[in-house]
Amino acid sequence: MNDRDLTILKKMIRYADEIEWTIEKMNLDFEMFESDFIAKNAIAMCILQIGELVGKLTEETKKKYNKMPWKDIRSIRNIAAHNYGELDNEVLWETVTDDIPKLKDYCENILSENNN
Repeated sequence: MNDRDLTILKKMIRYADEIEWTIEKMNLDFEMFESDFIAKNAIAMCILQIGELVGKLTEETKKKYNKMPWKDIRSIRNIAAHNYGELDNEVLWETVTDDIPKLKDYCENILSENNN
């Protein structure tokens, strides 16, 4: 794997950490998340950045590590960027509480496999 993709994966992990930190520090549950525009905006920005980074991964890396739905991750970025006012709070919450931790683990495993 090239150094650029390794750097991208590290950045994705950093944004996943920021999402986790925001949820933890603000002691968020779904109801609080839904009503707190500051938390929601901060988390949505991290999701947007993760999706942007996925778009920069090489096709070779995405094909080799194909157990992650890279296209779906990129798609949620497009939804966040272009239809922000219409984001479904439940889908966004499910993404950050279920999908982002899985993505983080997957990226960490890729880095470990590549001695990084």
